[in-house]
Amino acid sequence: MQIRGTDYTALTWQGDALALGFFENATEISGDLAQLDDRLEGVLRELIEEKEFKGKAGQKLVARVGSKTPVKKLILVGLGEIEKFNSQVLADGAAAIARLAKTEKVKTLGISLPQREHDPAATAAILTEGILLALHQDNRFKSDPEDKEIKLTTVELLGLGEQATAISKAEKIVSGVILAREMVAAPANEVTPLTFTTIATELAQTYGLELEVLGQSECEALGMGAFLGVAKASDLPPQFIHLTYRPANPTKKLAIVGKSLTFDSGGLNIKGAGSGIETMKMDMGGGGATLGAAKAIAQLKPNVEVHFICAATENMISGKAMHPGDILTASNGKTIEVNNTDAEGRLTLADALVFAEKLGVEAIVDLATLTGACIVALGDDIGGLWSPNQELADQLKTAADKAGEKFWQMPMEAKYFEGLKSPIADMKNTGPRAGGSITAALFLQQFIKETPWAHLDIAGPVWTDKQNGVHNAGATGYPVRTLVQWVLGLVE
Repeated sequence: MQIRGTDYTALTWQGDALALGFFENATEISGDLAQLDDRLEGVLRELIEEKEFKGKAGQKLVARVGSKTPVKKLILVGLGEIEKFNSQVLADGAAAIARLAKTEKVKTLGISLPQREHDPAATAAILTEGILLALHQDNRFKSDPEDKEIKLTTVELLGLGEQATAISKAEKIVSGVILAREMVAAPANEVTPLTFTTIATELAQTYGLELEVLGQSECEALGMGAFLGVAKASDLPPQFIHLTYRPANPTKKLAIVGKSLTFDSGGLNIKGAGSGIETMKMDMGGGGATLGAAKAIAQLKPNVEVHFICAATENMISGKAMHPGDILTASNGKTIEVNNTDAEGRLTLADALVFAEKLGVEAIVDLATLTGACIVALGDDIGGLWSPNQELADQLKTAADKAGEKFWQMPMEAKYFEGLKSPIADMKNTGPRAGGSITAALFLQQFIKETPWAHLDIAGPVWTDKQNGVHNAGATGYPVRTLVQWVLGLVE
């Protein structure tokens, strides 16, 4: 399938299906739309009136046009209130159009949607991402896939002119999102800690990245007692992965750290009935997104050095498992009383953050499916953002807005750390139930000394049970696009 910008407009384009976007209560047929309606033998006006199309968010229609008209089918999508128009609305509109075109077996498609901030290149990139993410099919584990081959061969973005550079950039970002999706969607018997190393190795070889993989003995030598405490029960060896994109003369030096638990049983605090244990293959969503961002950034080649870190292991049950009440010593010397073995992700991140800071980077972002408390607070569609550095937090919020992904900044309420204090160690790994996502962030903060740092809790948006905007049911690849836009935004 080829996506391209063109100077043709909805009034002049010819092909199988023409897609138009309307804001809510702005469906009046006048001006160019009136001329278009004449070319389409009145079908546009008739469709809007008969179906009471108001342009509400999520509203969509498709109809066949007369045989002598320049297009065979007409697709209408509602964009909602104009005041709420943003990158996500634009991408979701493109996604809805792409799915309808697939259902209608359209081969050539013309899309006419409003521009994002009067920026043709940004609009073309957002539309491309929406189309490709909506049409992505993951049929790896089906013997007889229900989704058949997509007929769509050509998509033209109307009124945007030549946008090859912007479209190519979006395609590279989408390739990273899809890598993250497919890693998160794969079961734990397919994506193991060793698989993380295999994927990182392939990325390094394909895109010229540097790769360092630390095994059990190397991690022991660095004193990574928190990470190794979680890894003890698994029959699979832990893999501490450090992948680096290093341009010749970087203007910035960053680290992205992803929680990489390829399966989380809960350990001896085993997840019980109704806990969603069967979904815990997705507990490496942060690590999957980290490698997805590495794939995109390695292709886009920004003048920023980026270190991608994944402390990959399983949290299992065996005679070697860490016990509730054990005390672990992290690589910065901090001691941790384990009062819940199911709060293991923060233990692996602790040593990963210490490692990242020792690299001398200018900012660190960690991302993790860390707490159910964040889902309780923000629901399934919004990630949590914590940072003691407001400049970094603002950078990430700007990147998320540009990417069309949602984050909400949460408080770093210092007094809540009281709930993590232990009588026999420096801290416990969990605090009271109330404010659980905040205390998790405060725990992680103990493993950063001075470097600007932000924590992203992505427990909700990393997976969706139903089709949602640009996402099909299943793994979403969130927040690869935000991470890439953050890195790119530092040099644009």
